[in-house]
Amino acid sequence: MITLKNVTLRRSAKVLLDGASVTLNPGEKVGLVGRNGAGKSTLFALLNGTLHEDAGEYFIPSQWRMGQVAQDMPETEQSATEFVIEGDTVLNDARAEVKAAEATEDGERLGNAYMALYDAGEHDAASRAQALILGLGFKTSELDNPVNSFSGGWRMRLQLARALMCPSDLLLLDEPTNHLDLDALVWLEAWLKRYEGTMIVISHDREFLDAVTNVTLHIDQAKLTRYGGNYSKFEDMRAEKMELQQNAFAKQQDKIAHLQKFIARFKAKASKAKQAQSRVKALDRMEKVAPLLAEADFSFEFKEPLNLPNPMLSMQGISVGYPAPADAPAGTPPTVIVQNISRSVLAGQRIGILGANGQGKSTLVKTIARDLKVISGEVTEGKGLNIGYFAQQELDVLRPADNPLQHMIDLVKKLTAEGKIAGQATREQDLRSFLGNFNFSGDMVKQAVGSMSGGEKARLVLCMLVWQRPNLLLMDEPTNHLDLATREALSMALNEFEGTVMLVSHDRALLRAVCDEFWMVSRGGVEPFDGDLDDYQRYLLDEAKRLRTEATAAANVAAREEQQAAANALIEAQQAEKNQPKTAAPTASREDRKLDAQQRKELNEKKRPLKKELDALEKDMAALEAEKQSLHEQLSTPLAPAAIAESGKRLKRVEDQVAAHELRWLELTEALEQLETSVV
Repeated sequence: MITLKNVTLRRSAKVLLDGASVTLNPGEKVGLVGRNGAGKSTLFALLNGTLHEDAGEYFIPSQWRMGQVAQDMPETEQSATEFVIEGDTVLNDARAEVKAAEATEDGERLGNAYMALYDAGEHDAASRAQALILGLGFKTSELDNPVNSFSGGWRMRLQLARALMCPSDLLLLDEPTNHLDLDALVWLEAWLKRYEGTMIVISHDREFLDAVTNVTLHIDQAKLTRYGGNYSKFEDMRAEKMELQQNAFAKQQDKIAHLQKFIARFKAKASKAKQAQSRVKALDRMEKVAPLLAEADFSFEFKEPLNLPNPMLSMQGISVGYPAPADAPAGTPPTVIVQNISRSVLAGQRIGILGANGQGKSTLVKTIARDLKVISGEVTEGKGLNIGYFAQQELDVLRPADNPLQHMIDLVKKLTAEGKIAGQATREQDLRSFLGNFNFSGDMVKQAVGSMSGGEKARLVLCMLVWQRPNLLLMDEPTNHLDLATREALSMALNEFEGTVMLVSHDRALLRAVCDEFWMVSRGGVEPFDGDLDDYQRYLLDEAKRLRTEATAAANVAAREEQQAAANALIEAQQAEKNQPKTAAPTASREDRKLDAQQRKELNEKKRPLKKELDALEKDMAALEAEKQSLHEQLSTPLAPAAIAESGKRLKRVEDQVAAHELRWLELTEALEQLETSVV
């Protein structure tokens, strides 16, 4: 188990944990929660050994293996599959031992090394790694692509897959959902539910925490408090605890006031002096109940739109996608992602846009936001349409050297030049006050954006968005850098917004709270989704299973076709050799013909058992190939670790049998060829 006893942790002069104590038991799934800056990442640094306690006692079993997501951006030309396989530290050690044993020529050591390599899962390492990669949203065609060919978000997914590949007793996950779409998030939840070790996860996604944790560890005021239950249970228990504390504090304050009143009234009277003194001592001995210091809430609201065109916009047979690259040959057609979209967006609608990764959700939103041009068809916008767009990469367009006030001033200048200022206050003091509504007060309005946290940058983007008074909000993954309190504030603000909302998000709590209808972007089209988010999660899991099955079947078909092509080539070569004209021989005598007949008879007798064995061998090979395909399909689906191990062992035995059969097949065909040529 993991124990902290009176632990103190500091970062520079700031005390993040002060006399904190807690015990975490093996196999528990722990959600670590607290406000930004409370010390969650610092506690992770203690757990992974990069930071040591300043005071107190900390213990973690020395034999525990640890898995965690590396925070650096990988730079390598390795294939995605090989990069993830290298996350298996046990397999890496076994491979290294095999190389070392081969160099020593020690037969016993080499045998033990190969046994350890097999136990480490060398035979199914590629299939295990690829199952993780595909589950996190990659395509089958990308499995062998170099890591450097992927964007930053996708490389971080590979880092996550690498961490999951590592056999571990303790798994540390810091915001693992930040770079995931909803389909990958649903898959990750299913994987983590099967994880058998101890897990500690930092996340601002309440539904994710509810799904994968059974203990909640809360950092508040430099203390650690353990709650049995997931995040929703923690909220209920903490609210009850806060209410009890507030009641106890109020009751004690009444008692203190009564004692102090008695002391003040009678301390000067000789007859009451002894009683007054006893109350002074009682007051001194009293263990004070701390007043309730509630976390400062954050809230904001969208101003009422100046007008509400209806419909907001209408799409007639449009196709969306990307234009041909500038360096592409002339006449290269654009890349179409979604086509034949005919839908209208009405005033007041709350639309959640669903779809598996890569289907075109963001492409559709970018097109509506005018960031991409329509490839074909027509979009008709309502008069007075004012779009507020929160892009998935919106934080990247903030200027690191500028401060929040400068961003607001530049926004005013830009909209003034475009003639889009509609009654908003534009004086510097007004802008400072507006920033204060988003917790940018005092010196923070002059702080460089580059030095801010992701959550602070996201709040600045929201501030700029709200100031523009849009009537159509397009939001593409707005919660990636928001803490739970800010997510709750965003949910409330969107619910009270009087305009139209179109939302792409992997935060199911936000989707449930805000959206009352859903559009599905799938297989190149857009259709209404008739169901709720639970139905959609089931659809995603079924779709992922279908794609994995198709990919495995395609790979097996390709392998069989390759084997068949090789066999056909061999047969054709043998047939061509038989059909070659032979040099005319002189007329044979009767005795020669009799001898030839005898030789052919002997040849057939020699060939008969070889052919019989060859026929049986080919039947066995067909059966083994079918079993091999079935095992590959099993390993491509989520299984319990014991089932994975058993299937992997069986797959290794089948592959060994196939290899032995192929070797024997070659020996038999070669023997038959030699018999044929011996007669010629």
